[in-house]
Amino acid sequence: MITSRDRIEPFVTRDGSTIRELMHPVRHNCQNQSLAEAVVAPGKTTLLHKHHLSEEIYYILGGCGEMRLGDEYHPVTVGDGICILPGVPHNIKNTGDEVLVFLCCCSPPYSHEDTELLEPASLP
Repeated sequence: MITSRDRIEPFVTRDGSTIRELMHPVRHNCQNQSLAEAVVAPGKTTLLHKHHLSEEIYYILGGCGEMRLGDEYHPVTVGDGICILPGVPHNIKNTGDEVLVFLCCCSPPYSHEDTELLEPASLP
């Protein structure tokens, strides 16, 4: 199956990022993983959260930010890959002047039910 990014409607995830599910078992032929494009506006931060089952890989396509993994903070920029193991609290902040864009691969596939918010606030 081949999908076209521009034909996929974006939506907001539980953590507050806006994503387009480029591949997901609910809508496509893949079975064990999902691939999404996520965007975070300048100055915004996703909510601190964790996944109980899913391992995630982020790959930064545009912009720059700060990635929180547990109690550690790491600067991230174009070309960086981040592995987020199940159960690790995480979020990402856009620290630049342009939109932060990254790919997010999840295995098993992303689900709202597997996302536990660890802070109640919405995107600042």
